[in-house]
Amino acid sequence: MRIHICAVGRLRAGPEKELIDDYLNRFERTGRSLGLGPARIVEVEDKKGGGMAAEAGLLERALPSGALICVLDERGRVETSPDFAKRLGGWRDMGRGDVAFVIGGADGIDKALRGRADHALSFGKMVWPHMMVRVMLSEQLYRATSILAGGPYHRV
Repeated sequence: MRIHICAVGRLRAGPEKELIDDYLNRFERTGRSLGLGPARIVEVEDKKGGGMAAEAGLLERALPSGALICVLDERGRVETSPDFAKRLGGWRDMGRGDVAFVIGGADGIDKALRGRADHALSFGKMVWPHMMVRVMLSEQLYRATSILAGGPYHRV
């Protein structure tokens, strides 16, 4: 099952990019034998300043056809890491070929796109910078593969 992280904004070189690259490499190594991966990041940028609606249009075009859509949103479901791993494994077991995790810009994700989502995931009640959400999602993807593989990375 291919993973697509569709995000508003461009990630520049720096510590966040290094962390994301590291966790996604680990995810791909661990996930390969589990039928998970590869993972890729698709960045969109609204250069015309059209707000959430314009960002939603760009994100829509970045979504692979037929992908399961999971938005990262403060109103979404807060899950434990084992629950997230189980959900990811379940999507894979249902035969989903692509899962797109959608990360909005500074104002969040347009209501219409949120309404189209198959799942909404939250990293808590706090609002996080979208670059940090990418890091946290990448780490949780790796942690999920470690959990599904029975590895020692996650201790319950």
